[in-house]
Amino acid sequence: MHPLEATHLLGELGIAMNLSLDRPIAFIDLETTGLNPSFDRIIELSALKVYPDGSEEVKSVRVNPEMPISAGATRVHGIKDADVASKPTFKQYAKNLLAFLDGCDLSGFNAIRFDLPMLRAEFDRVGMQLDLENRKVVDPMVIFHQMEPRDFGAAY
Repeated sequence: MHPLEATHLLGELGIAMNLSLDRPIAFIDLETTGLNPSFDRIIELSALKVYPDGSEEVKSVRVNPEMPISAGATRVHGIKDADVASKPTFKQYAKNLLAFLDGCDLSGFNAIRFDLPMLRAEFDRVGMQLDLENRKVVDPMVIFHQMEPRDFGAAY
């Protein structure tokens, strides 16, 4: 099951999602050809947009990266070159994606260190800008590491 499907199912299963929103928040998850935003490309993008009234909108697309997917990346997400060869490129999705994210705060596990730099690099490559000014960014990985430190002090 895709992570965003699990998130959506939480609400359907009656598990409270106590979000008090002033504006929409988009939970983002990317799969990529590798780890370097300067070089690698997005091959799958999923976003769950939650509106202040509790309604949701989901987008999930596969993207032709116009480059090979590394074997290491395929071992992580299982997506192969043939799976994305006939899909549209990021440039073909960019305008609609930027409109979908407009006015949204953003969230995603490791979004600050991975997903957002990768997404910004993709927009830069097609001459568009994902502006992070005036947006809140919530990264559950940062919160987790603050609550459960992974350092020598936490070992004692």
